Amino acid sequence: MEYRKLGNTDIEVSALCLGTMTWGGQNTEAEAHTQIEAALEAGINFIDNAEMYPTPVRGETWGLSEEILGRWLAGPDRREKVVVASKVIGPGRDYPTVRGGHTRLDRGNIAAALDASLARMRTDYVDLYQLHWPDRVLGRDGGPGFWSPPEADVVPLAETLDALGGLVRAGKIRHVGLSNDTPWGVMAFQHLAETRGWPRMVSIQNAYNLLARQFEDSLAEVAIRERCGLLAYSPLAAGALSGKYLRGALPSGARLITREGNPYRRPRAEAAIPAYQQLAAEHGLPVTQMAIAFAASRPFMTSVIVAATTPGHLADNIASIDLELPESVLAGIERIHGEDPNPSA
Repeated sequence: MEYRKLGNTDIEVSALCLGTMTWGGQNTEAEAHTQIEAALEAGINFIDNAEMYPTPVRGETWGLSEEILGRWLAGPDRREKVVVASKVIGPGRDYPTVRGGHTRLDRGNIAAALDASLARMRTDYVDLYQLHWPDRVLGRDGGPGFWSPPEADVVPLAETLDALGGLVRAGKIRHVGLSNDTPWGVMAFQHLAETRGWPRMVSIQNAYNLLARQFEDSLAEVAIRERCGLLAYSPLAAGALSGKYLRGALPSGARLITREGNPYRRPRAEAAIPAYQQLAAEHGLPVTQMAIAFAASRPFMTSVIVAATTPGHLADNIASIDLELPESVLAGIERIHGEDPNPSA
């Protein structure tokens, strides 16, 4: 397993990160704990969680992923073995059950969310605490479509970062990061950190995969120069790159079925998938491993978040870190990408 610095910190995280969004939903607690042990055995030391997990968010299940992790962390000599990340959600009409709908990124709500997460995870601190999405209005998942009016009711970034800084000083958070944000968001937070002595953002968690490479156009330079590396989610395009959803297929229990308006089911995205499958087959590679290995190889990447509902799928995903893609594969990926850049946009 390869390890990389988390931003400008002294923390080293594995190039693959274990995602938890299926725990308490598609995966039982026993299955989740088995996943942790398998990940540790493979050298993964990084686990990403969120107060709203599992997905889809339901009133009776949100927070279960953190609880499941917490019951594992409560075991002897386990907390120091892993770097734990979690997230506080921002405002949204889709999440009225999470903290009673009090999801603004102001001082009081952030403190309440963190205390609840720490209690569920049975730990005194979190290594990385991320803003799941901005308080301000912008394109979903950090994508295109900025339309926030100047007079929009948003919590000032200064209040958010000052609140996080207080929690860092209190020892409840080691470092802070962003998710689903934009170049402006990263730079605005870093400017506040530099001018007011508040903590810098050390990572940004956005979508990145063969069907969605917008990060390269907008955030890659920021990530490298600001030492705010990418934690990539959906490296398999929510499973679409496996091809299991092609031609209208809807496998029972598949995660993509539960997400309305999924960008990876758009015609252009589905048209690109067979080309990547053929490229992988020509080189004797599983397309899923090729996709994860490609993401992990990017110079702006800190860690690729992998999740799975079965032991076999998790093992396959983890095995991708051992792949060093030859130039012929990288050239093929760029050729397909050039024919229709970002087909899920």
